[in-house]
Amino acid sequence: MALLTAIALIIFIVEAQIPAPVPIPGIKLGLANIITVYAMFRLGPKDTAAILLCRIFLGSVFSGQMTTFFYSLGGGLLAYLAMLALRRVLTEKQLWVCGAIAAVCHNIGQMAVAILIFRTFELIVYLPVLCLSGLVTGVFTGLCAQFLLGRLKH
Repeated sequence: MALLTAIALIIFIVEAQIPAPVPIPGIKLGLANIITVYAMFRLGPKDTAAILLCRIFLGSVFSGQMTTFFYSLGGGLLAYLAMLALRRVLTEKQLWVCGAIAAVCHNIGQMAVAILIFRTFELIVYLPVLCLSGLVTGVFTGLCAQFLLGRLKH
């Protein structure tokens, strides 16, 4: 668990240093979620929750942006709940589906936090853009987790 947390944290920190692929705020690849999806299907819910919460907290501390803690926590918890439900119905060959749905849920959670922080519901118009990007990046991270799970089984 400690190794997976460290890997997820390193990926998170490195990705934060990479310029965004598109000039739209809030859109990023979310590569650290590869570890979260992998952990959910390999280790189980309790260990995954611990890894996720540690990564969110330490990522906020190390990046120096504690305001991102609330966005990451809101999105991460909603994505975690989605993965928890999907874990019961998806096989290890369908992690790309889990990655996509979890990413969309992550964006919904972040949007809910933003609406609460800024006290304006009008931010919701930005949600379709975030969900579309989350779908694309989530398929990618889910496929990466699926590949990782397959390779580490041997």
